[in-house]
Amino acid sequence: MRILLVDDDIELANMLSDYIQSQDFEVHCAHDGEQGLEQALNGQFDLVLLDVMLPKIDGFEVLKQLRTHSVVPVIMLTAKGDDFDRIFGLELGADDYIPKPFNHRELIARIKAITRRIEHINNSQPRAELDFSGLCIQMHSRCATANGQPLHLTGTEFAILHLLMSEPGAIISKEQISEQVLGRRLAPFDRSIDMHVSNLRKKVSEHIEQERVRTVRGAGYVLVGDSH
Repeated sequence: MRILLVDDDIELANMLSDYIQSQDFEVHCAHDGEQGLEQALNGQFDLVLLDVMLPKIDGFEVLKQLRTHSVVPVIMLTAKGDDFDRIFGLELGADDYIPKPFNHRELIARIKAITRRIEHINNSQPRAELDFSGLCIQMHSRCATANGQPLHLTGTEFAILHLLMSEPGAIISKEQISEQVLGRRLAPFDRSIDMHVSNLRKKVSEHIEQERVRTVRGAGYVLVGDSH
């Protein structure tokens, strides 16, 4: 797995790169937003670790521009306790975030969770397909459509939609989504799942007028059809 680390703290980036590579990942570093965006767009990386505070172009602008061309998984490196950075990053299409300073083992756990998700998709049967009330996903090509129109989903959004479509009509809890999609237990006051589902809803609603992903207060989310 090839990882791009974008962080302007050269000493920290080198230390982090050495640690990640010791876990059998290949790591390349960029130290400003322009360089990071250029490298992230070349299609050679499986995951991007993206700091928020960067020279030339900040991490948010890098992510915004990246998402117009690529769905490569992105983990944002945010300031500890800064909820705005976390929420804004998720709104722009980040797959996950981890606050600085962080435990290196936790970062590796987040990276491996995304790795497992990618492997699951790549190992799916070529014709594995799910259809439900105008929604369709094909696992092998990681394509999703709504009423025949393509949905440009991030890896996390695609995985959430797949989980919901695997059990239409069943309530899927936030805890289930966090553990099965993000690969970690849901922490108190963690709004990441809410933001991912909100982004998914917006993209689906561009092509399907009726509500498809319904919130069940205090319980989770359920995929519904026209008759519900």
